Amino acid sequence: MRLLVIGGSDAGISAGLRACELDPSVEVSLLVADAYPNFSICGLPYYLSGDVADWRDLAHRTSADLEAAGLELLLDHTARAIDPAAKQVTVTSQHGEQQLGFDRLVIGTGAVPVRPPIDGLDLPGVHVLHTMADTFRLHQALTAGAGSAIIVGGGYIGLEMAEAITSRGLAVTLVEQAPAVMPTVDRALGELLGQELRRHEVQVVNDVTIKAIHPETGGLTVAGEPDFTATADLVLVVVGVRPNTQLAAAAGVQTGVRGALRVDRRMRTSLPDVLAAGDCVETWHRLLQQPTYHPLGTTAHKQGRIAGETAVGGMAEFAGSLGTQVVKVFELAVARTGLRDQDAAATGFDPATVGSVEFDHKAYYPGAHQLHLRITGDRPSGRLLGAQLLGDRRAQVAKRIDIPATALFHHMTVAGLSELDLSYTPPFGSPWDAVQMTAQTWTRHTQGGQPTQAASHETPT
Repeated sequence: MRLLVIGGSDAGISAGLRACELDPSVEVSLLVADAYPNFSICGLPYYLSGDVADWRDLAHRTSADLEAAGLELLLDHTARAIDPAAKQVTVTSQHGEQQLGFDRLVIGTGAVPVRPPIDGLDLPGVHVLHTMADTFRLHQALTAGAGSAIIVGGGYIGLEMAEAITSRGLAVTLVEQAPAVMPTVDRALGELLGQELRRHEVQVVNDVTIKAIHPETGGLTVAGEPDFTATADLVLVVVGVRPNTQLAAAAGVQTGVRGALRVDRRMRTSLPDVLAAGDCVETWHRLLQQPTYHPLGTTAHKQGRIAGETAVGGMAEFAGSLGTQVVKVFELAVARTGLRDQDAAATGFDPATVGSVEFDHKAYYPGAHQLHLRITGDRPSGRLLGAQLLGDRRAQVAKRIDIPATALFHHMTVAGLSELDLSYTPPFGSPWDAVQMTAQTWTRHTQGGQPTQAASHETPT
């Protein structure tokens, strides 16, 4: 059986490796549009900051590792068209055009950066950050003597790049059109992140929409509304991504949420023997029980694994995503999982969000840090719907958000969080973990301290 995979990032690599693992007789060919298979896109800011000295270290596995696992790597090969009836893909490379046949096909074309309606996006000195080629161009600009930068977009990548570029000694201005940076968390937490950025001399501008970029002698001028103008040596535009679906859609694959490829939970598309996974496809939301769009590396790995298993006859299903994320911003970390208040209300819940501030471990033990926590639950049922968390990067924010993420995965109530048997010792926590104390605060505020149905008795709806 010949399995052809289009895309050499998380989903495509995972699909190919899983297929080889389950059926060593399968012939897996991997089409990679550049020469960098299995590189960590999430690691790009840390190479640009200098934390990762060698870009080669961003590879999850070397090409030799992948070939030893059974994958045929076709590097610098670009898929141009898919003929699902003939089961062929038209491919171009330095050797010209050729047709590659397949018995089953996995599409893992990922996402591409959103290009907002800004005049001047194609000017020299204006950068995006998504591929290794983007990275090398930006790295060259940073090392060529740039002294200042304007970052358009205050989401995950924008925040990580603000830290990365600042650490290289540049003066950084970060512009976000929302009232606070990190619009995927509640404004109160975004404002704390803004304070942390300013504490590290990043100029943060909110409530401004960039409209144009103009060349100036020795730099670029960025103009926005209302009443914003600034000049810098380089501009980085990172306002999100959209699914890269042109190739698949042209072949007849149906699309769904936000134009992403429609797949079932076995990662099958609308075309027979054609699967898809990763940032180009819809994501099954475990809590909502419906498709959404959540382009995350963790999700891409899982979906790719399912696609590879399906390709060789397996019956595994994608269990679903909760949108669990975490990001480091200088000395802070911020994380979220599940639904926020407005998201929950829009989908028919009666939500309440309650926040509290707790110490990460017993305050009498040296080095205690405050954590800002927010829990969202459904008032009538007490069901846990989401959580957000911000605190010092040493306060185990990433692992603490995994507590409510795990609870959400298993349809627990807010009160059920208090019943979890979590570890405790004064240097690392408290008899009631900070997450559990926030859960108890939610119960007091929303249900008068009355007991709610325990998680062990919860019936998923």
